[in-house]
Amino acid sequence: MTALHAIHNILDDERDHNHDRGTIGDSRAWREILTRAAKVAPTDATVCLSGESGTGKEVIARYIHRLSPRRRSPFVAINCAALPEQLFEAELFGFERGAFSGAQQPKPGLIELASGGVLFLDEITEMTPAAQAKLLRVLQEHEFIRLGGTRLIRANVRVIAATNRDLREAVAKGEFRADLYYRINVFDIAIPPLRARADDIPLLAASFLSEFGDAMGRPAHLRPEAMHALVSYEWPGNVRELRNVIERATITSDDGWIGIEHLSLRPAAAPIVDTTNLDLLERGAIERVMHEVRGNKLRASRRLGISRSQLYIRLRKHGLDVPAPAAERLA
Repeated sequence: MTALHAIHNILDDERDHNHDRGTIGDSRAWREILTRAAKVAPTDATVCLSGESGTGKEVIARYIHRLSPRRRSPFVAINCAALPEQLFEAELFGFERGAFSGAQQPKPGLIELASGGVLFLDEITEMTPAAQAKLLRVLQEHEFIRLGGTRLIRANVRVIAATNRDLREAVAKGEFRADLYYRINVFDIAIPPLRARADDIPLLAASFLSEFGDAMGRPAHLRPEAMHALVSYEWPGNVRELRNVIERATITSDDGWIGIEHLSLRPAAAPIVDTTNLDLLERGAIERVMHEVRGNKLRASRRLGISRSQLYIRLRKHGLDVPAPAAERLA
């Protein structure tokens, strides 16, 4: 084992210890999730995790990795929505020297860094069409080519994907490749929101209290009325929001006893807005900007404040897939 892999495994062990807290729960819904995860863990099957943001999709991905034969190899995660189009592909597949301006040295991508282990692709529906096609090859042929390269590289990784969207709907709208959908959806696990497993809230809260109490060097406790407020709350941000609320409350309570006044819970949600009108407004804004920049998608994405991959998705959604000018296609 190289020094790099040794450090990576130490960091993974530390992250897994923290993520263990997220697997806490005794509700029927949560036990079913852990049971499904444990069944698929010993295999190399591709897993697709779905659920709202903050429900613990990465927690379950790490749980599967920890129970699998690949547990001693790296767990590498990437958020597909967090990087611009070109940078995302370079990070995922790596690149050769001279592949693009600034590529002075070859660099392995995350697929290579995850060799023997697990590659976790969060928000997979945000991948560009080009990246989707390349990922499909990785899953089908277990090989890929670095950007600017010609040499085929073997890909010994298990892919676990996650999304907070309905993948079938994304396929129907032309926003996600159908063939890739069938490749990543070999074994699906739908993770319920925290409001659907309220019985787990006291257990999770107690775990987070212990975590942050230990960090602050003093015990932390919930008063009965505070616990009632936590159990009654809808938790739109799910387990991630619960953790943040407990952390803030532990900090603001002077004597370690947390009351309702220490809980920063959001007010009840406003009535649902008519999304049809929102879609019309979005379409109009994109159509106007595309006209102003004469169809240049790079300039349009910058003006709209979104990535070019997100612009492609919205163009297809609204039927506005205007061809780019020749200069942009050559760029």
